[in-house]
Amino acid sequence: MQQGKHIYLIGICGTAMASLAGLLRLRGHRVTGSDAAAYPPMCDLLDELGIPMEQPYSAANLEPRPDLVIVGNAISRGNVELEYVLDQRIPFCSLASVIHDEFLVGRDSFVVAGTHGKTTTTSMLAWIFECAGQQDAKFAPSFLIGGVAENFGSSFALRPTRPFILEGDEYDTAFFDKGPKFLHYFPDSAILTHVEFDHADIYKDLDAVKIAFKRFVNLVPQRGRIIAFDGSENVSECVAKAFCKVERYGTKSGSYWRVAKMQHEGSTTHWELWRGGELFANLELPMAGEHNAMNATAAAALAAGEGISAATIAAALASFRSVKRRLEIRAVVGGITVIDDFAHHPTAIRETLRALRNAYPALQEKKSRLWAVLEPRSNTLRRNVFERELCESLALADQVVLAAVFKSESIPVAERLSPERVVAQLNAAGTSAVLLEDADAIVAHIAPQLQPGDVVAILSNGGFGGIYEKLPAAIAARTAPALA
Repeated sequence: MQQGKHIYLIGICGTAMASLAGLLRLRGHRVTGSDAAAYPPMCDLLDELGIPMEQPYSAANLEPRPDLVIVGNAISRGNVELEYVLDQRIPFCSLASVIHDEFLVGRDSFVVAGTHGKTTTTSMLAWIFECAGQQDAKFAPSFLIGGVAENFGSSFALRPTRPFILEGDEYDTAFFDKGPKFLHYFPDSAILTHVEFDHADIYKDLDAVKIAFKRFVNLVPQRGRIIAFDGSENVSECVAKAFCKVERYGTKSGSYWRVAKMQHEGSTTHWELWRGGELFANLELPMAGEHNAMNATAAAALAAGEGISAATIAAALASFRSVKRRLEIRAVVGGITVIDDFAHHPTAIRETLRALRNAYPALQEKKSRLWAVLEPRSNTLRRNVFERELCESLALADQVVLAAVFKSESIPVAERLSPERVVAQLNAAGTSAVLLEDADAIVAHIAPQLQPGDVVAILSNGGFGGIYEKLPAAIAARTAPALA
């Protein structure tokens, strides 16, 4: 594609779409776009880049006519802008095809895939390569991440070097391409973290999910490698027929990359990493949770195979600063900590709550309370397919607050999650739970009850009615001294 084109993105505020917008700007293109709603962190990123975003969708936004339209995977037929594009025969394509054609040709593609941990692991891998690049410029990475990596303050970078690190999403590509986005990325080497049933709106069952990941595995060339988690039978099945070398990571004794002696000290995790039976490194990560140590191990394994030293990897992980919306502390007010976590699946919720227990000793000792405030918003959580597992995950909290199912009318009643049933089951099992309609009702209900030392985990993959700002404000108003 020639530089200087006008490229318009429908659905520009999506995590990957906003990142692509930034990459295209770096390529010298004029970039504009639209979305139905804007919320942090991606709308903030677009503002910083000076990329205009129109709201709401309107055919008028496409005047003057752009040279190319990129259609986000959340955009369906009936969207007024998409219909205008089709009627006017404006050239259009998908995010994934542009990434491949514009940015991956002639580079080494390293793709992180899996049901859980993709964003964090991709950020860790990019940071390891970035630190290695400070010693040898050939390692300096380009990357595209589905979230803002705090070490970079960005979700993308474009360098002239060969490494390009990508988060590989198994969600579908576009309204005209229902295959997973990661099938466009043709990895030279890859990480596979977990394989579970997810995205219930596009996958019929677990077998369909596994087929997608098996196709991904089949793209890796013989000279490449797959770093695969050892604690999942589904992952084992997906990599069983790989043509390349497969290196397993985890806690099993026979795994090539073995984690041992893991210890948690507040929000810091320490462990030994063994490679082929020999000690590779003692690692430290300033993040809580076994799942994050596993993510770091996967990133370390892929980086080591590309020639990055154990010392560089250890230093990079010790200075890693997480990803926005992944166990992100949004506020500490009056001794009450408000956490934002991008919850999309019961397993992710379980690991988040476990990590918070490890990070805050007072929660372990029951001297303060862990609150789980959940908005069932992802296409999986809005359905009842994991209702039992959701109850089990939420039971790790001391207090549970559920909001109504996001856009519940779009889910058939027979398939829809019943928050009432979840709340009833939690209360029956001894976990205090309540159902409230929206963010305002939740803030009004819980702000007066919060006590110093409490940790509130807000679990949603969307804006959640501005609760991330409203709850700290309400706590601050409650704790502020009365005006004379």
